[in-house]
Amino acid sequence: MERPTISVLINNYNYGCFLPRAIDSALRQKASDAEIIVIDDGSSDQSRSVLEGYEKRVKVLFQENQGQAAAINAAVKASSGDILCFLDADDWWAPGKLSATAAAFQSNPHASLVYHRLQPTQTDGSIAFKPIPRTLCSGDLSLRLARSAGWWPFPLTSAIAVRRSAWKAAGDIPEQFHISADAWLTGIYPFLGDVVALSDSLGFYRIHNNNWYRPVDDAAMLRKRLAHWRTVVDATNQFLSAHGLDGRLRLTDHFPYRVASARLEGADARTRFRLAAEGLFFAGEPNLLRRMREALRTARDLPRRGQAVSLSESAR
Repeated sequence: MERPTISVLINNYNYGCFLPRAIDSALRQKASDAEIIVIDDGSSDQSRSVLEGYEKRVKVLFQENQGQAAAINAAVKASSGDILCFLDADDWWAPGKLSATAAAFQSNPHASLVYHRLQPTQTDGSIAFKPIPRTLCSGDLSLRLARSAGWWPFPLTSAIAVRRSAWKAAGDIPEQFHISADAWLTGIYPFLGDVVALSDSLGFYRIHNNNWYRPVDDAAMLRKRLAHWRTVVDATNQFLSAHGLDGRLRLTDHFPYRVASARLEGADARTRFRLAAEGLFFAGEPNLLRRMREALRTARDLPRRGQAVSLSESAR
């Protein structure tokens, strides 16, 4: 695969105000063998008029609102590239993202997924904080995920690229992932091949009121995260069973799940100590210093039993 064909797949729902920057960042890439497909998932804002201005340069698809998973699945079906690169319409890429991704796949023939860091920004594009994820993981991650209930310092959608052969092996993203479809990509593909992490920040993640990231979590968001993690674990176990792969995930191994539950319920001294100890040995975070810091923060910041949670401490 000397010059791999790349498919850029941009999913959009009511992000017409952000969409031009995302599309322009893909058009400005130096990879001459890339196709760009934008799928609009039933937007009711100005997205259609924005996309009409790009129809001569990119392939545009429209569908009724069905959620992110259905949108990405439809875009993949309409694509032809050997490498699938995903971009959320509210994010954008740095120059050189596609060429670096293609080179990583060429150098790592067993890789199913290649990712890089993203630079978080405020809505206006100004820098928010350090690039994410802080810890990078490469190689065969299947054993790590089996011991952490699938949690690792995973990348977000706009940083992810997968090999089409791995997509065919995994199948479409289940449509219950109507948001956070990246949880399927980062949860399943490490069981299908190696993962390659690029240390550079090759994209920008825009923080605003409508995305999954929160600097703080209130009780409602904690409940959403718990439900989401249960869905991910169930879907992963169904996949592993259906494909005859060893190992099953257990929520008892999912440290962020257990901490979120304790934040909702409150914790006594014994619970704090137990969770701090579990955090020190949590398989999902390879970096010892970060494990220690999170374990100590957990022991310090959990609310007492019976204490109502309105706004929790900083989210993971």
